[in-house]
Amino acid sequence: MEILNHFSLKKYNTFGIEAIAKKFVGVHSVAELKTVLFENKAKKKFVLGGGSNMLLTKDIDALVIHIDLKGKKIVEETKDFVWVESQAGENWHEFVLWTIDKNFGGLENMSLIPGNVGTTPIQNIGAYGTEIKDTFVSCSAIKIDTLESETFSKEKCQFGYRESVFKNELKNLYIITSVIFKLTKHNHKINISYGDIALELETNNIIIPKIKDVSNAVIAIRQRKLPDPKVLGNSGSFFKNPIVLKSDFKKIQQKFPEMKFYEISETEVKVAAGWLIEQTGFKGKRYGEAGIHKNQALVLVNYGSATGQEILNISKEIQDTIFSTFGIYIEAEVNII
Repeated sequence: MEILNHFSLKKYNTFGIEAIAKKFVGVHSVAELKTVLFENKAKKKFVLGGGSNMLLTKDIDALVIHIDLKGKKIVEETKDFVWVESQAGENWHEFVLWTIDKNFGGLENMSLIPGNVGTTPIQNIGAYGTEIKDTFVSCSAIKIDTLESETFSKEKCQFGYRESVFKNELKNLYIITSVIFKLTKHNHKINISYGDIALELETNNIIIPKIKDVSNAVIAIRQRKLPDPKVLGNSGSFFKNPIVLKSDFKKIQQKFPEMKFYEISETEVKVAAGWLIEQTGFKGKRYGEAGIHKNQALVLVNYGSATGQEILNISKEIQDTIFSTFGIYIEAEVNII
């Protein structure tokens, strides 16, 4: 366990942004993590997971702690359900495929989402009609200042749309070390109502889909629509779909009747941010080495040597234009560092 100086983070963030960590250390166990925290109490710290949900706009003047804890196992099972635990440093997509190979259902709609398991509760990641909170049981975490271990139940995590307690009042106070999910062993709840999953299955002549079929469909759709971060730097969806009060939306809809939206409650609708971005002409637009992806307007990309500040400037221009056009503010989903 060696602390490195002046360390490049380019390979540690999916945008592929060049930023330098003042100091960097990788930890591979909870014991190593506690040791690093204890021995560097007085130093500023920056916790790094898979680097998939952040935009680095500057060098990190701190000790960057890369969470590289590995391992996954079954911790409990009954006739109908299984509880599986994954360490925080496991790749999310590989973990999802591991559960599917064992015919454990519940995570298949979130196949191919970039990042590591440990950061999934922070963001309450989701895709195609499912979210982490649907299968989440608990996570273990270390409190940074006291080194105490704590377990967070679903209720304590206070999950919301791409939100959790770890993004709000407990931000930067804890490091998640492992996560437990409750999955189905049979009678899986197949969800193909969202997006193009049903059409993808129909195209492949799959009438009664299994969880593996759903996963394959999601992977195929995402590969068509989203760029591979290993080829073209990106962080997936850069913006959240904005939630608007129905009373306000009805006024906006009078002017823009074709606006795409989804009802989420009796009083609120979720507007498709990608549609808003397309309508304002940003889809496929390029600004030097940064831009908006040609196939998915929600994805901002680094064509090679863009800086984080250049990508941030584009995001702000998109936000300002959409607000002035539609009266709707779209919020960044990624963490701006």
